[in-house]
Amino acid sequence: MVTKLNCPTCKKEIEYTEEYPFRPFCSERCKLIDLGEWADEQHKIKGSSIYDDILSKDLEDPDL
Repeated sequence: MVTKLNCPTCKKEIEYTEEYPFRPFCSERCKLIDLGEWADEQHKIKGSSIYDDILSKDLEDPDL
């Protein structure tokens, strides 16, 4: 049985097989669109960032 899923970008239904090397995306184009959205911070994982704490401490302590 072949697993079918929808491309996260364009919602086109694809089979999760070697025929789609960019899976879970249907194409390289959809994969790059998704990557660009992450880079532009259009997608975010909820929660607080540990880096914000580290950066604020570095700014407070000039010896670091």
